[in-house]
Amino acid sequence: MNNRSLDKFRLKNCAEPLVDLVVQAGQKEAVRRLARPLRFLILALCVFFSPFGFAQPTKLTLSEVVQMARDQSISARQAATTKETKYWEYRTFLSNYKPQLTLSGNLPAFSRSFIEVRQPDGTIQFQPVRNNNSSLNLSLSQSIAATGGSIYATSQLQRFDDFDRKNTLYNGTPFAVGYLQPLLRFNSFKWDKRIEPLKFNESQQTYVESLEQISLRASGLFFDLLLAQVNLQIAETNLINTQSILKVADEKYALGKNTRNEILQLQLELLKARKAVGVSKRDLEMASLNLKAYIGLQAEGKIELETPDQPVALALSSERAIGEAFANRADAIAFGRRTLEAERAVAKAKGDNGLNATLTGTLGFSNRGITVPELYRRPQDQQTVELQLDIPILDWGRSKSRTKTAQAQRQLTQYAVEQDKQNFQQEIYTQVTLFEMLRDQLSLTVQADSIASEKYRIAQDRYVLGNLSITDLSISFTEKDQAKRDYIYALRDYWGAYYKLRQLTLYDFETESKLK
Repeated sequence: MNNRSLDKFRLKNCAEPLVDLVVQAGQKEAVRRLARPLRFLILALCVFFSPFGFAQPTKLTLSEVVQMARDQSISARQAATTKETKYWEYRTFLSNYKPQLTLSGNLPAFSRSFIEVRQPDGTIQFQPVRNNNSSLNLSLSQSIAATGGSIYATSQLQRFDDFDRKNTLYNGTPFAVGYLQPLLRFNSFKWDKRIEPLKFNESQQTYVESLEQISLRASGLFFDLLLAQVNLQIAETNLINTQSILKVADEKYALGKNTRNEILQLQLELLKARKAVGVSKRDLEMASLNLKAYIGLQAEGKIELETPDQPVALALSSERAIGEAFANRADAIAFGRRTLEAERAVAKAKGDNGLNATLTGTLGFSNRGITVPELYRRPQDQQTVELQLDIPILDWGRSKSRTKTAQAQRQLTQYAVEQDKQNFQQEIYTQVTLFEMLRDQLSLTVQADSIASEKYRIAQDRYVLGNLSITDLSISFTEKDQAKRDYIYALRDYWGAYYKLRQLTLYDFETESKLK
């Protein structure tokens, strides 16, 4: 049952007993006829005076806020869209290694012009030409990653129409198979097959890291609002306590038991307390709007956050955290991917600098005729073998320079990867140490908060009895408030470090499971 349905249910239960009571009290028929309008009147009064009303505050825990941000925030949708984009990019890569069926052609290919025709005596004549030279080609090809070549099968049909002479001819290749193989050249298929799966896996882990970054951000906004909520509670409590103490001080002043200076000091404290309430309400509203906007909460009204419980003790070690990070993080995959890309650049520089050759061979059948069926009657054998060469003879050291540049860049990449690995490990080690320190600090702030609250209660009682000065009471005020805020700050630091550790390792140490 949602909040609105729950409110209607409560209001109905509020109105119905009152209406029944009026109907039972009045035995006249007129009262019974007025029962329905009376019910609506009482229902409206219940709405007006109801403590719960339709604007019931939304109560949320830290885990609920984090989950809402992961499910429905704009950042989560952006991360999901990026993940989907990388998925289709990977599917595009995989399609390069699948058979490709292609239909190409020129339909029509009409031409009407004057062409140059050399005569037997060496002169030039321009003869009018009107023809249509159409063609269709159906081919099936398959790339071979190991060699970088491709095997293909093809079927071709060509039609030539001479409109001046009213003549039609057909030429075609019913069937032919061939193989194209680059020689001593860079094989992009082989390198892509090693690198693209790493890029895809990297994108999947990047998505998980993005969700953990969202969790970290949501937890920060949660504690911003929780701190504003606590500050408002402190300010309102201090306002009530200051008013009570000022009342007691006025009575004592009337009896001559304290000075005018103490009254003025309390009046000043009362003004500060009222100002603090106003500032806290403003901060609460701003923090609430920021949290709602980030987690995509459309509910109206106030949000009430529940203070997280004391966290359970987690068994952590730097070695284990670093191991999980290398097994799960996108950066760990990127280390290998960057090294392979540098190796690919060197291989490409070497492959493009030397002898470049392409061998093409085709075996099939071909024929010609004045009709299409004649092409398939006793076709003639067709064989083609072609070797294309590209040999640089004099390039003034360009080939060597490109190779040396790629090798130097590879060495630089290796150094950068080694440095990034060290930073990677150091960051996790520092985070584990920080997490354990903040866990201990949280335990101390819990004790400090309890002591400060008890000290304030004692100071308040002593002041009423006349055993404590207003200055000492103000100090107790300040210590109590600061201890409460320190506790919320300690909770925030702890949970921030917890979600940061999850992001750095992509591992949940509480459930002992890999994050997905």
